[in-house]
Amino acid sequence: MIFEMTQDYAVIVPLMIANLVSLFIASQLQHEPIYEALAVQDGIHLPKGETRQRSGQRQVVKVMRAPSLLLPFEITVREALERVRSNEVRTWLVEDRRGVIGVINLARLERELAEGAERKLGELVDALVFPHVHPDQGLDLALERMGANQTDILPVVNRADVHKLEGIVTLRDVLSAYGVSRT
Repeated sequence: MIFEMTQDYAVIVPLMIANLVSLFIASQLQHEPIYEALAVQDGIHLPKGETRQRSGQRQVVKVMRAPSLLLPFEITVREALERVRSNEVRTWLVEDRRGVIGVINLARLERELAEGAERKLGELVDALVFPHVHPDQGLDLALERMGANQTDILPVVNRADVHKLEGIVTLRDVLSAYGVSRT
């Protein structure tokens, strides 16, 4: 019996060491875990450690609201500008049958009008990679993404389906949550 256990350890210990060495090498070569990369590829955005640590801080869910104007992907730049001219907001969400597929601002619409007024909005946005936030993320991240993308609205989307719109967060609401007013 003792001899059998010793033999088992003689097999198990080297396997455990080999697994640990391979895990160390893999973590040095690929900084993003393969399962997280595959989830993002499938459109699933899992929360990271810093998201879980923010549970008591200012979160998007506390200031998000229902969207006011969604632009269909099949309309032209000219049609989009006609729809939004009187709107005080300068950023709009673009949607198709899946849901939200992008964000477009007034400056981009005006640039595109000069280049080709008959282009469809669906051609101007990237449905796989567009600025957005999730409800459990912090307002600081929303503000950072708004600045990086020159938008004053971000879609708040579901983690399991990036096209499923849960609401929007506006620049005004984020600033208000931090105690900053427009005046």
